[in-house]
Amino acid sequence: MSSIAVEAPAAALALLKNQGLQRILALLDGDGEEARLVGGALRNALLDKPATEFDIATTATPEVVAARAQAADLRAVPTGLAHGTVTVIVDGHPFEVTSLREDVETDGRHAVVRFSRDFAADAQRRDFTMNALSLSRTGTLYDYVGGLADIAAKKLRFIGDPAERIKEDYLRILRFFRFSAGYAEGPLDTEGLLACIRARDGLARLSRERVRNELLKLLAAPRTGEVTREFSRSGLLGPLIASAPNPQRLERLLQFTQGEERDPILNLAALALNLPEDAHRLRDKLRLSNPEHQRLVRAAEALETLHGRDTPPAQQGLLKLLFLYGRRAACDALVLAAAEARDAAAEWRAALDVLRTAKEPRLPFSGDDLIARGIDAGKAVGDALRLLESRWIEAGYPEAPDRLAELLDEAVITIRKQGSAA
Repeated sequence: MSSIAVEAPAAALALLKNQGLQRILALLDGDGEEARLVGGALRNALLDKPATEFDIATTATPEVVAARAQAADLRAVPTGLAHGTVTVIVDGHPFEVTSLREDVETDGRHAVVRFSRDFAADAQRRDFTMNALSLSRTGTLYDYVGGLADIAAKKLRFIGDPAERIKEDYLRILRFFRFSAGYAEGPLDTEGLLACIRARDGLARLSRERVRNELLKLLAAPRTGEVTREFSRSGLLGPLIASAPNPQRLERLLQFTQGEERDPILNLAALALNLPEDAHRLRDKLRLSNPEHQRLVRAAEALETLHGRDTPPAQQGLLKLLFLYGRRAACDALVLAAAEARDAAAEWRAALDVLRTAKEPRLPFSGDDLIARGIDAGKAVGDALRLLESRWIEAGYPEAPDRLAELLDEAVITIRKQGSAA
């Protein structure tokens, strides 16, 4: 096993300026113990991406970590004692501190671990080379698995034998695609991809919540389009969403929304939503939250009115979308329809601008208005309101009081005539 210990690049050294990190490293690094910054923060810094979460690995056991934190008047939360993790709170910010460990037994979901004092062995048990770096508080960067070279090449590789790494935790199949979309460039690692496909049965062991979290992170990543295409082509994605994915529509949607912040729920809709029933299936397969599910349902309902269109509706039709479905669902449906249309992008973008900026129509009538004009409360009021709504839409959503009064009087006359005829 080769290893590299070098002076850390400036981007990594900058992380050590974080006062909370300094305090924890000073607390745990000494008196026979060693502590280093590990994982995602180092990877992100070296890739010139934001580093927001700081994870620390230490030779100290969880009991020693907790005792030292308490002696320094810091709160220590036992967030994962079975795996050696204690969260230490410094000035309101959480720092996950995990004791060095090695797996004794694993079933692909849960591992039995024992603590160790070997940073190299701890690095070997991690998932990908770019996630296995560690940084001492004196500025030495340790690389036991070739992570620095892979970061420089922006290549995602499993550590050692991909099949063995996946067997330790089948979630690593999903993380392979998610990390490739977020941190790598170029084709997916062939050896890693083949190992993921061969270990596909292990995906059934994962909880739906874990699948949801990884999939939505993938759909928010910079390379979500091309990586999701490969994910779909591999045959692994379809069973996770219980349908045939549509990566082509997703890529067209990403092109249409280029320059805007990634929206994982809208991207999921592009991948797998056509009808409201699809929203229910996705909720069940991915344990979506109620707001996420309802957003997909409303988008699908609005999209049903736009299927098959080569160009967007005119102004009147756009206002009707706004009125019937609300701004978010109308915008979601229009973007999905634009991705289906494959043409007239400028017209679809202009229509989207209308939906985003137009005043949302609100029905300017209530049952009280009808009752005040002599309509009996109950079914007649409901019938009159539906008639009023239809005529108000046909009239172009007028706001002038005189025109509203005309529509109201016309509806009252119509309802009374219907009542007399009955």
